[in-house]
Amino acid sequence: MCGKSRWEISLGVVVQKQPIVVFGTGEIAELADFYFTHDSNYEVAAFTVDAAFVKQLEFRGRPVVAFEDIAERFPPERFDCFVAVSYAKINAVRTEKVAAARAKGYRLASYLSSNATVFPGFELKENCFILEDNTIQPFATVGANVTLWSGNHIGHHSTIEDDVFIASHIVVSGGVRIGQGSFVGVNVTIRDHVTIGNKCVLGAGALVLESQPDFSVVAPRGSERSPVPSNRLRNL
Repeated sequence: MCGKSRWEISLGVVVQKQPIVVFGTGEIAELADFYFTHDSNYEVAAFTVDAAFVKQLEFRGRPVVAFEDIAERFPPERFDCFVAVSYAKINAVRTEKVAAARAKGYRLASYLSSNATVFPGFELKENCFILEDNTIQPFATVGANVTLWSGNHIGHHSTIEDDVFIASHIVVSGGVRIGQGSFVGVNVTIRDHVTIGNKCVLGAGALVLESQPDFSVVAPRGSERSPVPSNRLRNL
């Protein structure tokens, strides 16, 4: 019945799902629809993008409406909104669309996977997208409009500020602060009590052992390809 009805039956209790509009029609929007449909008390009613980017009238079996017209078709008194946008322009695009949805009067929905681990006292703020296998330890805080892709460790007493995008399999040690608008790539490790400034980019596989000022880019060199092809290797 998930995604097919506004009613969900669980342990004999009928729960009405809150309808939402998802901003976006890309891969992240498609994933958001899947997660909200199968693992939340929200139901996706429609998708929206700026009028200049409307390329289709339907996406995943639901209408696509120009953002300029969304409040008339899906009024904020009845529908919440979720902005499913990537880290483009160091998260600035997603941040702008969240502000635009809020200006239209929408409440911003969030998704917290039932397979994530959080503890008493954790506060889920607006427009967060926290996927499976994240562990957020006690006394850690996560700001608004934060994406935590799957499989991360967020250490105790750490702070992730607003508008951050954290990819997968990242270790944020205890007492770390990650500044507003930053991007953290896959397999990054951040040592305890390190501060990452605002709008920093930590590239895939970075080992960050000291604090970084605003707008820093930490980009470790990728794997080098051997000049010897695999069919000429003596041993493997």
